[in-house]
Amino acid sequence: MKLKIAIVILLMFSFSCKEKTTTISDDKKETSTATSQEHPNLILTAQGVKDIRAQLGNIPIFDKSLEAVKKEIDAEISAGIEVPIPKDYSGGYTHARHKKNFVVLQKAGVLYQILQDDKYAKYVKDMLMEYEKMYKTLPLHPKTRSYARGKLFWQCLNDSNWLVYVSQAYDCIYNYLSEEERNKLETNLFRPFADHISVDSPQFYQRVHNHSTWGNAAVGMIGLVMNDQELIDRALYGIKGVNLDTKAKDDDGGFLNKDGKAGFLANIEEPFSPDGYYNEGPYYQRYAMYPFLIFAEGLNNVKPEMKIFEYKEGVLLKSINALLNLSDADGDFFPLNDGQKGMSYYNSALVTAVDISYHFGDQDPGLLSIASKQDKVLLDDSGLAVALGIKNGKEVPFTRKSINLSDGPKGKQGGVGILRNEDIELVFKYAAQGSSHGHYDKLSYSLYEDGEEVIQDYGLARFVNIEQKGGGNYLKENKTWAKQTIAHNTVTQNETSHFTGKYEIGSKHHSVLNYFSSENEQVQVASAKEENAYPGTEMIRTMAIIKDEDFEKPYVLDVMKIASKTVNKYDFPYYFLGQVLNTNFDYKTPETLKILGSKNGYQHLFVEGSARATSANSKLSWLNKGKFYSLTTVTDNNDELLFTRIGANDPEFNLRREAALMLRRKNTKNTLFVTAIEAHGSYNVVSESAINSKSNIKELKVVLDTQDYTAISMTTVKGSTRLFITANTNASREASHTLKINEKNYTWTGSYYYK
Repeated sequence: MKLKIAIVILLMFSFSCKEKTTTISDDKKETSTATSQEHPNLILTAQGVKDIRAQLGNIPIFDKSLEAVKKEIDAEISAGIEVPIPKDYSGGYTHARHKKNFVVLQKAGVLYQILQDDKYAKYVKDMLMEYEKMYKTLPLHPKTRSYARGKLFWQCLNDSNWLVYVSQAYDCIYNYLSEEERNKLETNLFRPFADHISVDSPQFYQRVHNHSTWGNAAVGMIGLVMNDQELIDRALYGIKGVNLDTKAKDDDGGFLNKDGKAGFLANIEEPFSPDGYYNEGPYYQRYAMYPFLIFAEGLNNVKPEMKIFEYKEGVLLKSINALLNLSDADGDFFPLNDGQKGMSYYNSALVTAVDISYHFGDQDPGLLSIASKQDKVLLDDSGLAVALGIKNGKEVPFTRKSINLSDGPKGKQGGVGILRNEDIELVFKYAAQGSSHGHYDKLSYSLYEDGEEVIQDYGLARFVNIEQKGGGNYLKENKTWAKQTIAHNTVTQNETSHFTGKYEIGSKHHSVLNYFSSENEQVQVASAKEENAYPGTEMIRTMAIIKDEDFEKPYVLDVMKIASKTVNKYDFPYYFLGQVLNTNFDYKTPETLKILGSKNGYQHLFVEGSARATSANSKLSWLNKGKFYSLTTVTDNNDELLFTRIGANDPEFNLRREAALMLRRKNTKNTLFVTAIEAHGSYNVVSESAINSKSNIKELKVVLDTQDYTAISMTTVKGSTRLFITANTNASREASHTLKINEKNYTWTGSYYYK
């Protein structure tokens, strides 16, 4: 209520004033008048500020967001300014303080523009002057771990974060400052800062990577505010004539870009596919979307002639829709490649993405429903557009559907297929390596029901910004475990990871789509091939979500076909989450836990149980969060079944202690792994009642397997039988097929048959 009264008073005052609305001291009036029409123009615009002020008190979600920011910044102003000498890694005090400072500066600048209260401008100015005083004599950060050290932070990446935010603050108080003050800041702080993260750190700046995107945006945004064309060009096109050491690596072990592609435009061209998929995966797409979009918004406002949101056929705006489709029912992003679980569209970067997408895109009303869930908007022109859309009742639910997202700058480097049927979501990854954040997990998948993991992808091995765990940085287990093939739900051959776990090999290859079919609501299928993970071995994996009247919920059918020129050992894990209920095989549990192997991730697996398959189908049922699941897989008497547990050779407890059932097949050239996974029933703890707790599959059987076709029959406990046939070759939608199985002819058009 106090804020609303203050807003009304400020509005009444502003309407009685002349067009120039900023309140400044007499000695600044002449300078400010000369530039009053130029700033703000980066993210907030002069017209946008007027529009916001005219709507204040009448746009609930915007007013709520403004009130929350005002409360936060007023508390910071009361606490006083603190600009400590840098000394810590991520999660340490000085790191956290400088990180907080740049966010606070940006917000204070916005409050100054909207509320016209000089205390916010003075606060921004005073803190910037403290940074100016410190920065001009500041050495490199004392922590030496980074491949590109910053000055305020241990890595240039965080220095770039700082400048992206502070550029916005500077734009907001530009007219408040005298020319002398602006010259002082630009000469001693902003220009040297931009130079350090670019010309002084080409190994950081001069490449295609999310780190460099932040650097490009930082240099470009301060260049836009300062009207410095040299900095703007440096941001857009990179530094000319810079050659990098061919052996240089980043903090995550990935090799740096050597092909001359650099700058903001190259970072749009290379990582994004035409569908908007970002090759590093959704976790890092979320992180990179803020600099991509906030710099694009600045370019759109200051240099509209560039038409940046139309660049590469509008891929930046397309990417937001792709990213939202890479989230589960709860809005959590699928942890493809390096990804921390729980990161979601509630992150502030996604507030930016949703608002900018709505404002500069086609004003998709589905985005308004996500904004409503986020329960806040940006305090700028785009946030106003979203707030007005919600106020005017334009909101409709954002619906996720099955979608296939291509990978690679031209969409020719594999992709990610997401199958959705009712509450079941299957994420099938057949993408390219994913830069330095990629994992060695060709043709892997994860499975969800109503936002809960059923078959999990481990994600990354890192406790982001928790100082006690490796300074908040990547742990060694990210390389020794999380990236290795055995950590994923796909085939490992001879206990060796795909591409022998080497980035320089993996980055040259990608899987190839066989087909993707989502038109039929009853049967949705993704199928892809991988020929390079193991030279001489070809893998074709076909995964389907099938809605059948004989099943309570849609079930998953998984067919992995392997053809090899050599005899191998294959390991096929299922990383299930929950409590084992029962199996149809007898297993032995050891008195002393043994470790499964010595390298390539195997050194992190304990063996908790082992068995020899005794029937044509091996079954496992488990309970997780009140829901039952059953796995049925085709086996023979030579197959081994291992219960494994993550956590071996992990003395600092950096890894989660989670389980898997692993199917091991030895001394085999060509083989077929066929599995069905059912979600069924429920358990109520309060009433202690179990409903439909048992599997509905009586038999899963391979009835045909040739180079061209694989056919699987499935019989339910009540005796009904279904047949699924997938085309391993000639799998186009238009292809006609005729096939004889057990003296019966089957004819169909398309990629698969199911009946």
